[in-house]
Amino acid sequence: MSNLTTSPEIGELAAALAKAQGEMENASKNSQNPHFKSKYADLAEILNTVRPVLSKHGLAVTQFPAFESGTAHVETILTHASGEWMSGTCSAPVQKSDPQGVGSALTYLRRYSLAAVCGLAQE
Repeated sequence: MSNLTTSPEIGELAAALAKAQGEMENASKNSQNPHFKSKYADLAEILNTVRPVLSKHGLAVTQFPAFESGTAHVETILTHASGEWMSGTCSAPVQKSDPQGVGSALTYLRRYSLAAVCGLAQE
């Protein structure tokens, strides 16, 4: 489940995001998932793809992970130099409630949330 909240105005943020998305290329699938025998773009690849372009247009992304009652949550906040912002939270159940399982779920949510906010696909 994801919810979206925004600052009262997002005109400058929206204009900057539109320009940034026009310059972003999709992330390369640089990692292997042995369980599903598939490739994917890891979090570092997503960040390396979006961070320079977002920054160029006065945009920044902050992500806040949380874990509660067997569910991982990540709030992703996109901010603009004007002070405008938008925020959404993504959640998923954690299969294994040990540090590695929680960390894996949080990384997964960070990766997918960031790619979704930026309109990024993996190729």
